[in-house]
Amino acid sequence: MNADSGRPTNQELTISEAEKHKTLKKVVFSSFLGNFIEWFDYASYSYLATVLALVFFPGEDKMVATMMTFGVFALAFLVRPLGAIFWGNMGDKKGRKWALSTSILLMSGATFLIGCLPGYAMLGIGAPLLLLLLRMVQSFSASGEYAGAATFIAEYSPKEHRGFYCSMVPASTAVGLLIGSLFATWMFNTFGAMSEFVVDWGWRIPFWLAGPLGFITHYIREHLEDSPVYAQMQADLAEKGMKSEDKPIRMLFKKHFRVLVISFGACVLNAVGFYAVLTYLPNYLEATLNYDAASASIITTIVLVVYIGFIFLSGRISDKFGRKKMLIGACVGFIVFTIPAFWLLNSLDFFTILVVELVMCLLLTINDGTLSSYLCETFPTDVRYSGFALSFNLANAIFGGSASYISFALIELTGDAIAPAYYMVFIAILALVAMIASHEHTGKDLSEV
Repeated sequence: MNADSGRPTNQELTISEAEKHKTLKKVVFSSFLGNFIEWFDYASYSYLATVLALVFFPGEDKMVATMMTFGVFALAFLVRPLGAIFWGNMGDKKGRKWALSTSILLMSGATFLIGCLPGYAMLGIGAPLLLLLLRMVQSFSASGEYAGAATFIAEYSPKEHRGFYCSMVPASTAVGLLIGSLFATWMFNTFGAMSEFVVDWGWRIPFWLAGPLGFITHYIREHLEDSPVYAQMQADLAEKGMKSEDKPIRMLFKKHFRVLVISFGACVLNAVGFYAVLTYLPNYLEATLNYDAASASIITTIVLVVYIGFIFLSGRISDKFGRKKMLIGACVGFIVFTIPAFWLLNSLDFFTILVVELVMCLLLTINDGTLSSYLCETFPTDVRYSGFALSFNLANAIFGGSASYISFALIELTGDAIAPAYYMVFIAILALVAMIASHEHTGKDLSEV
């Protein structure tokens, strides 16, 4: 401290900035790892769906068993809004750190136990029922992870680079899917898709990994301070002799309902597009078009590698051009391209399928790499966690978790292999209407939202 002026010296300022950057890296890493665990599990569940169908629903027709496996996947999403209300409420009331540190233990514990489940041959109907129960526990706890991680990062990051740093969250999602895809590809190519090893033990490995990774993430988060934006809000309230809102979720509905509805609409395209492009299409190629499973896995792996790069690029571009323009562009892209894309997939040509999926991937990343920063900038600090968590998870509960199931069901009902494309276009139109009604907050100080 300069004794004459009472101002911090350049050295003190440098140390302060260095400490901020060091803390930001820890926040980003813990958020990345926590979200990675969640989506590595979801990737494993999806890419190993045909194996899980055999383990938990044997004796059924292949298509029916696969649909039942995705049915469990979809049902677990129904508890997401409840989890969003709980974790969002606690994250706004008790702090981002508390919610994230607690939820990761529940999520990783439930994931680990899924890997320990006996199959239908040993427990009968109890096996799929236990699978559903653990999926619900996992889904409940995971519902605060994505929103909390993005909120934590946004409130730590500099406003001019918020889009880039927030893109780490969807990037961790893509990395989770990539590792899950690589693992499934390796197992299928090494042992055979329905080999004894894969059916008995191989599918369990990715679920077991969640245990130690969850404890590591919990440890890192426990040794972090809460975000400066949230801490400043608490300090301002204390100075006025006030406490934080006891029921933030009630405040969200009372004062920010219109914004909540618009945010929900903005999330529906991400919810359906994410699962349609990254988890449904590989199963669509195999189950509907009878495309080679190994080739489908290779295409998925290539797409995910490119997707990660696109995500960071999308976050950077959104910092310069604004979130609203990016999200509207993604809506228009899906409306125009989805139906032709499904027509081209029927060619069953490797390179045609790869190009189609890469274009779909690019459209998705324009949305996915922008949405987290957009949602963080949409809600004020006292309801930010709740608003993000509820709008995002409600969209995923209604539209996201059911995307694969609905897509298969539409094909069964209509007999039209491209029926899912029409559903995707309808969803994109809904999201476009919401985005046109939204406001731009790119680059604003989060304490001023």
